[in-house]
Amino acid sequence: MALTLGPILESAGIDPDKSLVIRHAYVREHQDFGVWGIHADSSDDEILRYTGHQPTNPRIFPAVPPSTWVVFLREGSDRARLWAVLENRGEISNDGEFRTFDLAVSQQMDDLRDRLVIGWRSPRTWRINASTAARYRVLEIADAEPVPFPGFDSLVLDYSQLQAVTREHRYASWRTALSSVAGVYLITDTHDGRQYVGKADGAESIRQRWSVYAANGHGGNVELRSLDPATFRFSLLRVFDPATPTHEIDAAENHFKVALDTRRHGLNRN
Repeated sequence: MALTLGPILESAGIDPDKSLVIRHAYVREHQDFGVWGIHADSSDDEILRYTGHQPTNPRIFPAVPPSTWVVFLREGSDRARLWAVLENRGEISNDGEFRTFDLAVSQQMDDLRDRLVIGWRSPRTWRINASTAARYRVLEIADAEPVPFPGFDSLVLDYSQLQAVTREHRYASWRTALSSVAGVYLITDTHDGRQYVGKADGAESIRQRWSVYAANGHGGNVELRSLDPATFRFSLLRVFDPATPTHEIDAAENHFKVALDTRRHGLNRN
């Protein structure tokens, strides 16, 4: 049975009944509106502005468009490649002929941008309800471009990024690097600035330790259980060879707890 767009939308938390799907074509001037279009070298900002500029005619564009727009770019007459999922924050101007919408790029389906290709059944149709597009066949999901590991000293991840690092193919080199070290790490709750110092030592690597956080949000730490992991930021304070004696890593962990005062003013209990 062929894969269709519907399950992909639903797995990303997008309700097809409350979303719009758009396919832009590369044209110098839009045939229907008489306004400048986009081209293959258009920047993301240009495509975003172009998407947010829509006619007032309700036969061409919905009078009350939904909050989620899934935007594709045309490839040939019957293919469409995902550009981005956008959040429609509402109309900000209307001159009677065209309306301008406040759009922002969403993180939904971010890992599929430029990779997901669907079949497009009607070459002249440029926007449809997502409930219709949900039945369109997925033609291709290209391999993700690998993301270079930035180095241990430059590593700062929010919670959604941490989850991506633990599971997505494009972060394979990151997992290899994090598997090669033990160490002391820092979790900052960006909601209020409180911090937690932790460690991975012995047979446990940083990758193994952080994978637990990615899975449950708290890593088994009492002080973190009641907090929303979506506000957490992860970084490394010091890395060690896995063969380093445990007492050396313990000493480093204690040093950072004292230096950052995370027992009195942070999230460490001991």
